[in-house]
Amino acid sequence: MKYSEKNLAIAALLTGALVWGLIWAPYRTLAAVGVNGIWATFASYGVAVVAGLLLSPRRGCEIVREVLRSPALWPLGIVAGLCNLGYVMGTLYGEVMRVLLLFYLAPLWTVLLARMLLGERIDARGTTVVGLSLAGAAVMLWRPELGLPMPAGLGEWLGLIAGFAFAWSNVLSRKAASSTGGAKALAVCLGVAVCALAAMPFAPPPAHLPPTWSWLLVVLVGLVLWATNVAVHFGLSRLRAFQAIVIMLSELMVAALASWWLADETMSSQQWAGGAMVIAASLFAGRMEGGDPARTGEPVG
Repeated sequence: MKYSEKNLAIAALLTGALVWGLIWAPYRTLAAVGVNGIWATFASYGVAVVAGLLLSPRRGCEIVREVLRSPALWPLGIVAGLCNLGYVMGTLYGEVMRVLLLFYLAPLWTVLLARMLLGERIDARGTTVVGLSLAGAAVMLWRPELGLPMPAGLGEWLGLIAGFAFAWSNVLSRKAASSTGGAKALAVCLGVAVCALAAMPFAPPPAHLPPTWSWLLVVLVGLVLWATNVAVHFGLSRLRAFQAIVIMLSELMVAALASWWLADETMSSQQWAGGAMVIAASLFAGRMEGGDPARTGEPVG
């Protein structure tokens, strides 16, 4: 790979980390004017799908045919859809950094699911990932007055579930290794829309017509998600797993600064200590796959 191409791949992943560290902000803005997160997710990912197909109609038709002919992509789309919807809704209802750190327990679930679904052995390195992840979560969530270290509130549970779904989608992505990145991306975006549509009964429509600028914001978010999707797939296909995960973890720094500045959220030293252990587990998991093209990253936009 040429030096300039590697720099472009790094820039692409940094862009993805920036977007995913900030994506909660426009969804909270929409929620403040009465646009429920489920409706906003459905609309924005719908825009992303339409944008991807219209901006490259010929390639779009090929990708649609590939998705229809590849049944292995269908469960991948639904599970990754649950991941993306849970990620968005978790950051709407919970503290951004706590939700993200619970999401980053994904390496723990990946090791366990790879064992159950792919028959991969859990070696010493896998045991280290499991131990670090569990210990970090316990430290971060421990509250003596509540007893067991469990997620507090809907947002944190959604972050945990989203991380599990992300790990599951990684395993399913390996099983669909013969499919192209474009087909996987379309399957994921369609999966998000389907999951959001299925959740509509739990999200009443806006009581009044939202302001015009909110519709423009939905379109803008959808276009950004589509562009981010393209950029992240470009970067992940050209860098090794450990390089990619180190870059993508910069999302946590972006989210920490943004949540402090925009939402006045802060974390205690205990929570940071547990978060550091979770991050270490993610780094170690990336090192485990360091010889292969990256198989890690953010929820697919």
